[in-house]
Amino acid sequence: MTPLWGAVLLAGLACLVIKLAGHVLPEHWLAQPRVARVAALVTVALLSALVAVQTSTSGGQVVVDARLPALGVAAVALVLRAPFVVVVVLAAATAAGLRLLGMP
Repeated sequence: MTPLWGAVLLAGLACLVIKLAGHVLPEHWLAQPRVARVAALVTVALLSALVAVQTSTSGGQVVVDARLPALGVAAVALVLRAPFVVVVVLAAATAAGLRLLGMP
């Protein structure tokens, strides 16, 4: 077994243990405001990490291509409270336009 598969199995086991802990722990522990706040922040952190990795890497290498400016346009549109469909269309149009101009 390669180290990569060992890490995958270990991560899967950790996820299983965390899920089981949610069923075993007393409900009043999980109902505390601090636990809810941490759970919300973990969700945001994981989604942010996923977006960062998918935007700035390709084949295990860090790359700067049309996805990065498109992400910036999407972030500005979200700050301006544009509807989600508009955010997606703006980001896609930005990436397509930059690729049309020759940016990888």
